[in-house]
Amino acid sequence: MNKKLAVIGFGHMGSAIVEGALKANIFRPEDICVSDRVPEAQKAAAKLGVKTAATPSEAVANAESVLLAIKPTDLSALAADIKQVLSPTAVIISICAGKRLETLAELFGESAAIVRVMPNAPALVNEAMSALCASKSASAEQLSYARRIFDSFGKTAIVPEEQFDAVTAISGSGPAYVYSFINALESYAVESGMTPEQGRLFAAQTVLGSAKTVLESQAPPAALKEKICTPGGTTIEAVKVLDSRGFEQIIRSAAKACEARSRQLGMK
Repeated sequence: MNKKLAVIGFGHMGSAIVEGALKANIFRPEDICVSDRVPEAQKAAAKLGVKTAATPSEAVANAESVLLAIKPTDLSALAADIKQVLSPTAVIISICAGKRLETLAELFGESAAIVRVMPNAPALVNEAMSALCASKSASAEQLSYARRIFDSFGKTAIVPEEQFDAVTAISGSGPAYVYSFINALESYAVESGMTPEQGRLFAAQTVLGSAKTVLESQAPPAALKEKICTPGGTTIEAVKVLDSRGFEQIIRSAAKACEARSRQLGMK
C-alpha cells in the first residue's frame, strides 16, 4: 500500500489502528506521521518508529490519506486548520463519533473523498468490529483502502450510513453489555467460593469461546443454544430463568435506547 498516512489523534483508538496496520505490514513506519497535542502521545507514537509532527497541518501536508481520531468537539477547529494544506486527492478517514458524512463534507468540501468508520473498543486487542461507509466523492478503491486498514485489527463490514445508529447500539456500545454479563457471572463465581480472578477467567473465556463458535460455525445463536439445552439438564434450567425474566427483550430494549440516543446526538 505504502501511501502516506497522517494520523490526527493518538489516543487509545488512534494508537490501536496504527499498531494494527504496522503489524499487518500495511504501512512502513516512515509512511505514517502522527500529530497529537499531548506530549506523552507523541512520545508513544515515536516509540513505534513513525514520524511525528508538531501540528496537524504539518502532519497532513504530504499525506495521501488522513485518519481523524479526535474528539468530535475538536473536529470543526481541526478542519479549519488543515483544509488549506490538505491534498485535494487525499482520502479523509474519520472515526469521530456521531459525525455524519454530510457534516464532514460541509467541513472539508463537497468534493472531498471521505470514509466514515465506526470501530469499537476491542480494537485494543485486535478484535474490533468496524462499520464503514463512504461519501459519493470517494472511489471504490479509496473505500477498499480504508477497509484494509481496519481489517488489520479485526473484522469490517460496509454498511449504509442510515444504519450507523444501529451499529452503535450493537457493536459500538455492545462491549458494555457483554462486560455487564461477564461481571454478573464473575460475581456469582465469587459468591460460590471462587476467587475474582478465577471467576473472571471462567466467565470471559466462556464468552470468547461462545462468540468464536458463532462466527466459525455460522449457525444461528438460537440453534446453538438449543443444542446444549438438554431436556432435564442443568443448562435448560438456567435458560428458563433467563426467558422468564425477559433476558433477550431486555438486551433488545437496551440496544433500542442506545440507537435512539445515537440518532439524537447525530442531529446536533
